[in-house]
Amino acid sequence: MKRLLLINPVGHKSGFLLSKSTTVPPLSLAYVAALTPPDWQIKILDENFDDFKFEEADLVGITAFTSNINRAYEIANIYREKKIKVILGGIHASMLPDEALQFVDAVVIGEAENIWGKVIHDFENNSLLQKYHGGVVDLTKSNIIPRRDLFHSNYFWQTIQTSRGCPLNCNFCSVSKYLGKQYRQREAGDILKELEATKGDYIFFLDDNLIGYGKESYKRAKELFRGMIKLKLNKKWWMQTSINAADDEEIVSLAAQAGCMCVFIGFESIKGDSLLNFKKGVNIKVGVENYKKVVDVFHKYGIAVLGAFIIGSDYETPKYYKNFTDYLIKSGIDIFQISLLTPLPGTDFLEQLKNEDRLLYTNYPLDWDKYRFSYIVHQLNGSTPELIYTADNYIKKRLYSFPTYQLRLLKSFINIKKVINWFAVYKLNQGYKKAWKNSHYYSKYPSDLPKNQP
Repeated sequence: MKRLLLINPVGHKSGFLLSKSTTVPPLSLAYVAALTPPDWQIKILDENFDDFKFEEADLVGITAFTSNINRAYEIANIYREKKIKVILGGIHASMLPDEALQFVDAVVIGEAENIWGKVIHDFENNSLLQKYHGGVVDLTKSNIIPRRDLFHSNYFWQTIQTSRGCPLNCNFCSVSKYLGKQYRQREAGDILKELEATKGDYIFFLDDNLIGYGKESYKRAKELFRGMIKLKLNKKWWMQTSINAADDEEIVSLAAQAGCMCVFIGFESIKGDSLLNFKKGVNIKVGVENYKKVVDVFHKYGIAVLGAFIIGSDYETPKYYKNFTDYLIKSGIDIFQISLLTPLPGTDFLEQLKNEDRLLYTNYPLDWDKYRFSYIVHQLNGSTPELIYTADNYIKKRLYSFPTYQLRLLKSFINIKKVINWFAVYKLNQGYKKAWKNSHYYSKYPSDLPKNQP
């Protein structure tokens, strides 16, 4: 049989990859495996758990984000030196296919379902093209079940994707360019069949917004949750959604009954001009003053809240960071993901910084290693990278130090009142704490903000 080796590369074992509670399997590779003809032998080599060791293959497929693209290129070179063809996919290669083609034989741009069969056909007939455009997949007609049997057994979460695309087009996000602005969703019945077939009790819905945007998507989410309840799947899961999902308490209640432990929400900032620059219109509409009400709605039904925030915008000051940290501690949010503002390929933010000549690291592709949410890679107005690193240490030291950390966990237990959901809160907090302590700036920069500065 012909051998297809699919590789999930890891450049730096840091950040969210340090903990099983924040690491998820490479679902895109499982989809590619499912799309491959049955006369191929397939293996996933996953550097999240296995050290790379060269294995013979007829064809190699690699997926990569910007943060691990150089590791993908490094592995690709190993195989190409042995005259083995390499195909690269994923969001980075889709945004920068010409760069990728310096290191691989072909690039799959966008989604794989419509095009992978042709890739295999062309390879078998020695007529491989350099670029394959996947186009837009009709998810109502795509019922492919990913090959989860190929995942490493150490993963805690199983992943499912039920929708693609985002109409919001936030300034720092490339999802709209990668998957389109139209929100496409699978039928609830198809998702339920996949859930029934998925082994494991813990699920992470990979959708950027599982609940979606507007009446039709809300209707589908309710149908999905009711189906999970009726089938008594007894799975525990978490999802990402927008801040305005809390406006519909019925959907929150159904999610809780269906087994939702935690919801990931991009609050992003408590600074109005930052939200404007991010083009985070839905957050502006809800209002920072109502963030606490959003959290309270989910707590009412026993669902924990993982709040995502970004620091590193222009004109952030020591006073802002102190007030921001005070706010976080009082917010009732159970878990915090605090990232440094990063201009990724395909985002309006990157194009803006290019036009303003504000990028600090442009020796591509080598400098892509720094584009991983823990480096400041652009010149700041009214601030410095050193202040941002110090601020991140300051914020996280306060969040994870005694007695604030212990009191936060106690408060979460009181708010959500469900032991297993609280245990997820504890594990995720530990994962994010570990990621911070292994960051490149943790020991290099102080954790006390400059005094006597506004």
